[in-house]
Amino acid sequence: MGGALHVPVLLTECVEGLQIRPEGTYVDGTLGRGGHSEAIAERLTTGLLVGIDRDTAAIEEAGERLRPLGRRVKLVHGNFRDIGAILDGLGIDRADGMLFDLGVSSPQLDDADRGFSYMSDAPLDMRMDRTAPLTAFDVINGWSESELRRIFFEYGEERFSSRIAAAIVRRRSEREIGTTLELVDIIKSAMPAAALREKQHPAKRCFQALRIAVNDELGALRDMLDTAMDRLKPGGRIAVISFHSLEDRIVKTAIRARENGCTCPPEFPVCVCGFRQTMRSVTRKPVTPTEGELASNPRSRSAKLRIAERV
Repeated sequence: MGGALHVPVLLTECVEGLQIRPEGTYVDGTLGRGGHSEAIAERLTTGLLVGIDRDTAAIEEAGERLRPLGRRVKLVHGNFRDIGAILDGLGIDRADGMLFDLGVSSPQLDDADRGFSYMSDAPLDMRMDRTAPLTAFDVINGWSESELRRIFFEYGEERFSSRIAAAIVRRRSEREIGTTLELVDIIKSAMPAAALREKQHPAKRCFQALRIAVNDELGALRDMLDTAMDRLKPGGRIAVISFHSLEDRIVKTAIRARENGCTCPPEFPVCVCGFRQTMRSVTRKPVTPTEGELASNPRSRSAKLRIAERV
């Protein structure tokens, strides 16, 4: 498989935050090219690392990287939203720790055929799991103008979402929009000149929104967090790396709901709503990359790590 080497983000912070037990059971729910998994599995003796990924190419590449670790590693092709069923299938009741890196790996970004990048021409695909039916082509050419406007605004926080959605609908009424650079040109044509001069690439937010929509990333994230925190052992930890504010907000909200979800009025002397704390934040504020990591891996710039522990 081609592409650049994927550099695992916040590696030291993740491994230290998970407090690896040599005999423990750990889950890397976003295996990628295996960088985080390798660091976890190297610290195991009789323990097990379960690596999950939707991308079969990632499973193959990580499998080669992790082969020397032998029986300490078990790889599964699947969606992390199904983590409960995956663990059940492996006969695992609860885990000592779980890690989820929500970013798109460098090989996926750099493989032009995948269609994630706005810098090279490729078919509009953007599927993490290439066996899934929905592609970015389907979204761009088939979804209504109002739905396109919604996903660009909600998932990409694109302030010109209305103009861009309208431009897409106009163009596709003439012919199908088939490639990434076709879409980039349409996005640029809909934006004012001042916006095109901004430091951030004009298509970045829309491409982010498309990727999220195609892969139902936010729905999967909510499902995963709910199940994953239930499947931790007491004292077990979950570490989640997010790359944009929507993801980070979902992670923070899910942890806080289990940490401080009491709905009783402040004046009540005792809780009567029945809330029971099940999680404790280890990181009150998200952990971000050091200057050294930013210098060596600029793609880590927007990464935020939150860690919580089962009580």
